[in-house]
Amino acid sequence: MPGAARADGLSAAIDAGPAAVQQYCDKLEQNKKTVIAFYNTALNDKDADAALQFVGPSFRQHNPTAEDGRDGFRKFIKWVRDDHPHSHADIRQAFADGDYVILNTFIKRFPDERGLAVGEIFRLENGKIVEHWDRIQPVPETSNNTNTMF
Repeated sequence: MPGAARADGLSAAIDAGPAAVQQYCDKLEQNKKTVIAFYNTALNDKDADAALQFVGPSFRQHNPTAEDGRDGFRKFIKWVRDDHPHSHADIRQAFADGDYVILNTFIKRFPDERGLAVGEIFRLENGKIVEHWDRIQPVPETSNNTNTMF
């Protein structure tokens, strides 16, 4: 019907009743748990093969320094392991909306650097990660406000 609002996600669940709302909320929590487990396994443990258990059969990458696919992901994690063996990623916030999970993370690649503020976006299908975007910004020495980046 032209001009009619589309009922997606939470709106559709609300229309369907309390059980559907609970199912939707459970899916959001599971999606966050999947992404957080993937992220920690990949970037903190630096174990690509173990992290791939959370990835679907295809993996589309929007980070221009990483290749698409499972082999591209393995190459990226090998580079992290080789170039930044002591790096650590700290997830500060995690948000889920339908099949998307957003992480706000603080990453230190080297012990003496200020670190990076990284916004990560993941898309899931059937509970598996199939797509990834990120935005990376160095943490500055000074700020024009008293807020943190996290």
